[in-house]
Amino acid sequence: MQFHERLRELRKEKKETQVQVAAAIEITEQHYQRLERGVNLPSLENAWKLADHFGVSIDYLVGRSEKREY
Repeated sequence: MQFHERLRELRKEKKETQVQVAAAIEITEQHYQRLERGVNLPSLENAWKLADHFGVSIDYLVGRSEKREY
């Protein structure tokens, strides 16, 4: 699974909107939408924030592992 697919899946599991996730990690809604569409990749800092927000490891978030825990 690619990063943008995993990101969308995690957001939907948590029943959050794109606006809520963007606000939680302090980026614009437009920037978050580009991440979820696969247009952009996150900076390392934003990847950490996203992983922390969803309670998963960065490896899981970016599709390198199926193990969600840290």
